[in-house]
Amino acid sequence: MSYHVPVLLNESIEGLKIQPDGAYVDLTFGGGGHSAEILKRLKNGTLYAFDQDEDALANNPEDPRLKLIRGNFMYMKNFLKFYGVEKVHGILADLGVSSHHFDEKDRGFSYRMDGPMDMRMNREGKLTAAIVLKEYPGEKLKKIFQEYGEIRNSGKLVSVITQYRKTEEFTTVQQFLQAVRSCIPVNQENKYLSRVFQALRIEVNREMDSLKKMLLQTVDVLTAGGRLAVITYHSLEDRMVKNFMKAGNFEGTPEKDFYGKVLAPFRLINNRVIVPTEEEISKNNRARSAKLRICERI
Repeated sequence: MSYHVPVLLNESIEGLKIQPDGAYVDLTFGGGGHSAEILKRLKNGTLYAFDQDEDALANNPEDPRLKLIRGNFMYMKNFLKFYGVEKVHGILADLGVSSHHFDEKDRGFSYRMDGPMDMRMNREGKLTAAIVLKEYPGEKLKKIFQEYGEIRNSGKLVSVITQYRKTEEFTTVQQFLQAVRSCIPVNQENKYLSRVFQALRIEVNREMDSLKKMLLQTVDVLTAGGRLAVITYHSLEDRMVKNFMKAGNFEGTPEKDFYGKVLAPFRLINNRVIVPTEEEISKNNRARSAKLRICERI
């Protein structure tokens, strides 16, 4: 059961420069599309694939070279240690939300269909979008919508939310849409709601915190010459990945030693970001905002 069309498939897999007997990590297994392509290139090597969503386990191809791990990629290093792995030759992360999540109304990821205000990648997690909307202070909500969704009228949006929740709870997507209808700019409904739902999803799943922790671990886990390939879908993610690959930190300014030598742990493979072709976008519209960056451990 594959439920996700892999984005930038050839570009990302080629960027890993796969060795047939190497050890590789797919941090976002999902429908298994990227993993399947990695396995095609492995002989005696091993692929460690991660996904925190139990639904992804149904896509396990039962290949002896694949270790499918149900867990958040922020714990990559610990899980690899459990398998006795200190170093790997390549790491891939496709940070997009799978089509499966958007298409399953009971997950609450999409504003296009009614369902619970949930948005959990891991359904065993306690925090949902409904809880965020019900319990977060106004200032914290405003910060989330500004930082994670770049919502310009976040003040008005939060005012409407806090007023509504005095008497009602945001149980369903439809309830939420009705409540915030007055905040949507003219002729910008899809763009606006996409950003609002993105902001809530990022908060519910602690996506930026998980990404930051995962990236820091790649420095220790990748062997010299090992590749890191990351596909991002919004500016916040892309900025973090870009700065980290360039400098080894999230500010984007490389540290230097006493003699002025740059101490960055990576060498950029593509100085210019890789984006999907028009042909790929026409076949898979969800690829339109994807950006691929690749670097190599020095």
